[in-house]
Amino acid sequence: MNFQPQPSSLVDDRGQVALGVFPATVSQINGRDADYRTPMGSRASAFARHFHYKQFQYFGIISDDLLAGCALAHTAWLGIAFFYTFEPRTGTLKEYTWRSPLGRDLHMSDSPRNGVSYFRQKGVDIELGYREDNQALTKTFSITLKGLQLQATMEEGSSYQPMSLCTRTGINGWVYANKVAGKGVTGTLTRDGETLDLQALNASGHHDFSAGYMRRETFWNWACLSTHADGRHIGLNLSCGVNETTFSENCLWVDDVMIPTGGVMFDYNRDDLMQPWRIRSLCGRVDMTFTPSGNHRERLNLGLFASNFNQLFGRFDGSLHLDDGTTVAIKARYGFVEEQYAKW
Repeated sequence: MNFQPQPSSLVDDRGQVALGVFPATVSQINGRDADYRTPMGSRASAFARHFHYKQFQYFGIISDDLLAGCALAHTAWLGIAFFYTFEPRTGTLKEYTWRSPLGRDLHMSDSPRNGVSYFRQKGVDIELGYREDNQALTKTFSITLKGLQLQATMEEGSSYQPMSLCTRTGINGWVYANKVAGKGVTGTLTRDGETLDLQALNASGHHDFSAGYMRRETFWNWACLSTHADGRHIGLNLSCGVNETTFSENCLWVDDVMIPTGGVMFDYNRDDLMQPWRIRSLCGRVDMTFTPSGNHRERLNLGLFASNFNQLFGRFDGSLHLDDGTTVAIKARYGFVEEQYAKW
């Protein structure tokens, strides 16, 4: 991996955005300081600079007994939060979605190293926290609902290599993405008087911190795995449709080491997303089948603003082929895939 120099903030004092893959998480994602232009090259208006900027943060929990996902998304026009839990053994799915016009109930941290993002409405309190201590990063997630409380912590550690990159999107945009997978999660889920210990469930986590001037109309597929296999911590982050201009976010993790992969093919039935998916990298490192168990769906069509979002959870089976000639077998390990269309 050829890293670009690590910037202290994503946008410099001239409004220029650092592009490339970086060795560590960027401290300050000061996106609205960018010299944002119209497609014809003139400086964008204050209205465009505000309403074209998008932010997305996600925390996922993966185990054989419990899957959970929570996202905070700020489109400037609308703030969205969703949360769900799924129990593979019983098939029980509980899901929630909240919306806030203009994002009034939503605050997004501009730093994935130090800060707090939150969504607060009557009856719901969600926080995603970021803390740095001696160059080791910690991600936290908490949610309080009627009859449910979840607190989770994911320690990256000082030797962990995140996926940290910024790519161009179209003539005038860019996206910063910071991805983490293959790390253990501790904490508790309490609901209806029963408490589950996430560490006892051998839970792993995934985290995504993305922001930028994204394409006005966009589509992507995404796949994530965070688990243990062959005595190793394994993570997987694969995508098609975004973050592929010169640089790519596609990678896997073996213990704390990030390994880039080539472009990825997602083969699936768009008319029935619950049929098995085939996911493979053109470099040959990843060859997986994903069998869905359930789907969290968000659909909204307001004309100028639209979203058709499917996040499926289920089991991965297949193999990872490493550069040293070894193969890591993945057998019935849970994770996520997505199909997303957005016009924003």
